[in-house]
Amino acid sequence: MFENLSLKIEKAFKNIKGQGRISEINVAETLKEIRRALVDADVNYKIAKDFTEDVKKKVLGLNVLTSVSPGQLLTKVINDELVKLLGGEQKEINFIGSPAIILIAGLQGSGKTTFSGKLAKFIKSKGRNPLLVACDVYRPAAINQLMVLGESISVNVYTELENKNPIDIAKNAIQYAKDTNHNVIIIDTAGRLSIDEQMMEEIYSIKQAVKPSEILFVVDGMTGQDAVNTAKNFNDRLDFDGVVLTKMDGDTRGGAALSIKTVVNKPIKFISNGEKLEALDIFYPDRMASRILGMGDVVSLVERAQSVYDEQEAARLNKKLSKNNFDFEDFLTQLQQIKKMGNLKDLMAMIPGVGNKVKDLDIDDNAFKGIEAMIQSMTPQERMTPDMLSASRKNRIVKGSGKTIQDLNKLLTQFTEMRKMIKNMNNMKSKR
Repeated sequence: MFENLSLKIEKAFKNIKGQGRISEINVAETLKEIRRALVDADVNYKIAKDFTEDVKKKVLGLNVLTSVSPGQLLTKVINDELVKLLGGEQKEINFIGSPAIILIAGLQGSGKTTFSGKLAKFIKSKGRNPLLVACDVYRPAAINQLMVLGESISVNVYTELENKNPIDIAKNAIQYAKDTNHNVIIIDTAGRLSIDEQMMEEIYSIKQAVKPSEILFVVDGMTGQDAVNTAKNFNDRLDFDGVVLTKMDGDTRGGAALSIKTVVNKPIKFISNGEKLEALDIFYPDRMASRILGMGDVVSLVERAQSVYDEQEAARLNKKLSKNNFDFEDFLTQLQQIKKMGNLKDLMAMIPGVGNKVKDLDIDDNAFKGIEAMIQSMTPQERMTPDMLSASRKNRIVKGSGKTIQDLNKLLTQFTEMRKMIKNMNNMKSKR
């Protein structure tokens, strides 16, 4: 996400890097390019102009710090101002009431239903017992989609297929949640246009009837400034608590994320960056600012790793590694753990200094499928003892996986090299 904006800001910094000192001229030239980059990213012109003016004042005011290079000083000030522009501090969901009620609102096609499933999975991982409520009575596919999502994450879904009154459904769901010990309700509502007065009145009525502890407005992150204008119309009617930006895995321009806090004065609480139910991140303004400036986001990367981390599995693997017994079964398990962490390109962009370098790389999320297919076509004994793979066994594996002998030989060579490296590391440890 934000690849183009990051690249343009990086180019703008070249105007001042290498300069011996800060001057109004070199600051003005750099900030002109940054303002242009923000406008190109669909940030409101006034917001972009105010942002660069604030940066200019602070940079020139801090110029007394002569021990800091101009590039470092400008980077620090821009980072601080970006954090403010993005909301300042991370804001939590309000879990008030028993059950706590979260109302999901947004435009048609913004990804509300998918987000509702992701949020239920996220909340469940925190030890709560969520209930999904299907209140989109106008689109039968939305109810079916929510039921499929709920089943995939083992979360109950409340539906009333014959009832076409979403207000009654929402109120009935609250009583059902109380009777069945669900402590969080997530109400998925119908997509609506801000100019559709009847639909806007309906969601306002749902709000009045259920009195949610949290209203989240879901918006397509790729729609830029239009998303901000829509958010304002919804906020004027609903006074929502936070924003969710979806579809952030594409080449989003970033205008919505960088403008929405200023326009509606409501925090971004989540960003969704893929179709997988694991692809949901809490929004941290400071981490996002670092990513925009190409400084990576190691903290989020570590948190994603921890979210799929199994302590017992890690202990078992560590024991096998120490005895040089790492096999294809272990390798397959690790591949599946990496896949759970989300989009590969997005993960690489979190590594400091890597962000813009992967911009034009075609990193396929299905890159592991061929490797998995070959390993899964092996017998349990072959996975534990790859050295036993004869020509006939290899032929059976490639037929079962749809790959070629060359693909399998390449995998075996790489796996052998990896085992050698592990063995060398263990030998070095034993000599200490």
